[in-house]
Amino acid sequence: MRLTLYTDYALRTLIYLGLRQDRRVSIREVAEAHRISENHLIKVVHQLGRGGFVETTRGKGGGLRLARPPEQICIGEVVRFTEEDMALVACFQPAAEAGVCALINVCRLQSLLGEALSAFLAVLDGRTLADLIARPHGLAMAGRLGVAPPGPASAALPPAPEGQGQPNL
Repeated sequence: MRLTLYTDYALRTLIYLGLRQDRRVSIREVAEAHRISENHLIKVVHQLGRGGFVETTRGKGGGLRLARPPEQICIGEVVRFTEEDMALVACFQPAAEAGVCALINVCRLQSLLGEALSAFLAVLDGRTLADLIARPHGLAMAGRLGVAPPGPASAALPPAPEGQGQPNL
């Protein structure tokens, strides 16, 4: 299973907003932090707003912020909302015709892949945005993105000991 860039951008946007709960942020800020297209991100943010994940405000003092607490944003829900097509093979399509595959309706591969997809989504359903931005990884991500998470935990990341790189994310 490979998620689309659209879903990747949606998840990265939510991570950024989760790390910046202290204020509203602009689409440009998110795009620059993640080095992604601002124009493409506008579409992603619009859909996240329609899905109730992001709240947008226009004008002076406007911007983006999470519409719900990070603990209430399920990663599986975001993936299902942003992925247009979860069909792993052609016979998953609702309108699969006999011409798609000679083995349709007699092949066990469809049920096996359906089980695998369900397991994949079950793992994502068990995680929230709060899990993704929790310490220590949240601090490391904030450091990489050049932001400090809000609250007392917003102390800057300590410098890495000499000869060691950034932590793996």
